[in-house]
Amino acid sequence: MPILNETEGQSNPQSLSSSSRMFVLVVVFAALVFDGVELGLMPIASLSVSQSLLGNAYTPALGGDWFARFTASLMLGAAIGGIALGSLGDRIGRTRAMGISILFYSVFAAMGAWTRTQEQMLALRFLVGLGVGGLWPNGIALVAECWPGAKRPLVSGAMMAGLNTGILLLSQLARLWPVTPDSWRWIFYLAGVPALLGVLVLVALPESPSWLATVGVAKVRSAPLRELFSTGLIRFTLVGIAVSAIPMIGAWSASKWMIPWADQVAGKGNIGYKAVTQGCWALGAVIGSFAGAQLAAWLGRRRSYVLISFGAVTLTWAMFLLTAPLRPEFHAIVFVQGFVSTLFFGWLALYLPELFPTHVRATGSGLAYNSGRFATAVGVLLAGFLFSALGGDYSRVGALCGIVYALGIVVIWFAPDTRSADL
Repeated sequence: MPILNETEGQSNPQSLSSSSRMFVLVVVFAALVFDGVELGLMPIASLSVSQSLLGNAYTPALGGDWFARFTASLMLGAAIGGIALGSLGDRIGRTRAMGISILFYSVFAAMGAWTRTQEQMLALRFLVGLGVGGLWPNGIALVAECWPGAKRPLVSGAMMAGLNTGILLLSQLARLWPVTPDSWRWIFYLAGVPALLGVLVLVALPESPSWLATVGVAKVRSAPLRELFSTGLIRFTLVGIAVSAIPMIGAWSASKWMIPWADQVAGKGNIGYKAVTQGCWALGAVIGSFAGAQLAAWLGRRRSYVLISFGAVTLTWAMFLLTAPLRPEFHAIVFVQGFVSTLFFGWLALYLPELFPTHVRATGSGLAYNSGRFATAVGVLLAGFLFSALGGDYSRVGALCGIVYALGIVVIWFAPDTRSADL
């Protein structure tokens, strides 16, 4: 069992007033909503951006290839940002690292509106990813440390629902104002708005009492990354990486192909169809990412992860092999797949903070959650090559890549059950 009951200056979450805790919850939720906007931006805009910037050189196969590159670039940035800014959060505080993360993902996203080449957009997606990755470990650690244990499943689920709420809101905006090769820059201007929230976080958000209690302790001044791979914590670190990597790879190398697939099949005659598709998935994902933490609390960490893994691989295959865009049942299956495959992320929001002690919690959670993004970047690139090798067949690529979810049925039995952990 992880070392959670520490002697390094314990602090009770109740030392924050109820209004302060609620302020923390609302602000972190809003930050994660905008984080979700950044994650959902390129799946819905990628083909339009590529058509605009490539001009006559654009082909459907090339559009799919660039979608994979944009996604891989974001994932690589998020992996590096999650580890680096997670470690920064353990050193300088959760709120300051959060504010920096929000400024990164909003400012560099807004700069996308001025790009003139695919390569410029590729570089910016990497820089956006630094902030996207850095927000999660610091925000989740802050909320976990500010709220009493009995309420953590509810607030953890709410936090992860924020990510997919952002994707859902973006899809609805894209239905009202379609993203096309002639009109796509507006969506990047919109993605720059959260910079205002970043400033608010830096100047007004309360810091974690648990983190403040560790300030000045020699243990905190040690290298967090080195400590995570020490004898006492290496098992928990490797477990955290494994259980995070599987849903991350599945989401980006398999599930997300349904959106450009819908865009291709619907064509120019139905330009809003891709937004409806993303909206159906995101609606299921909002519910699923909230319910994942509750399921983990109800059934236990291991049993719930097994059930989610089995459901995710089954629904992903159904989405890509048993239906197709424009069929009557397609959006219903997309909704259910979104619900089941995102149960993982509510589960992770509850489980990962339980694996690590306070002084390395943001670093550990960030390393675990975002190391999966390194594998995801590679997986998405391989999926892009597979897409080209299969002649642009979205359904076969999605189904083949969806097999990764089945690994969770095996991996989870190496993980400790932290149901009784007290942060």
